[in-house]
Amino acid sequence: MVTARSTAKPSARERLLAAANELFYAEGVQSVGIDRVIEHAGVAKASLYNTFGGKEQLIRAYLDHRHAGVTARLVRAVESRATPREQMLAVFESQGAQFGKPAFHGCAFIRASAETSPGSLVAEAADNYRAWLRELFARLADEAGAADPEALARQLQLLYDGATVAAAMDHDPTVAVASRAAAAALIAAATGDFDWTPPPAAAAGPGAPDLLPATALG
Repeated sequence: MVTARSTAKPSARERLLAAANELFYAEGVQSVGIDRVIEHAGVAKASLYNTFGGKEQLIRAYLDHRHAGVTARLVRAVESRATPREQMLAVFESQGAQFGKPAFHGCAFIRASAETSPGSLVAEAADNYRAWLRELFARLADEAGAADPEALARQLQLLYDGATVAAAMDHDPTVAVASRAAAAALIAAATGDFDWTPPPAAAAGPGAPDLLPATALG
């Protein structure tokens, strides 16, 4: 039975977001002109301005959409593990599983921030994403018994950022192995449990098939 949902044509907003996600992530938010996004989406120019108001607002919506995708992916990874220590490592495993995929072009938020001014809507979206990730690490670090959860969270976020940049710039998905090992060492040091043996990494690795939407990659 064909339902109305399955035959409904994507809205102008959905088409614009899909086009922005594909073009902005692959080529940069400033390198891609608004006319190209409109053409790729197959909508009238008025649709963009009526829906988003302008290019900066579209970029912000694109980044918010990616934030939601990455958040959903990482939450699933965390919830698949039993202990806070394993959950922190799961964040790095989920990240590493993206590195070898053809659609991976690094961190969408780092790239967009490099092309925008402080205080802009784009910078605000990047700040929101980074704050969410840091809070996730801090919560898990606290639950794991870290002496200074905020310090461990900052260390893990620095490692997370560096792994993303290295994987993208060096075209080396095996960075994920080193970043997970470094994360395990930081967690052991912060919790004072040097006898802790991290569990083996999840089966899904950098070469795993891309079963996630592109918004979950950055």
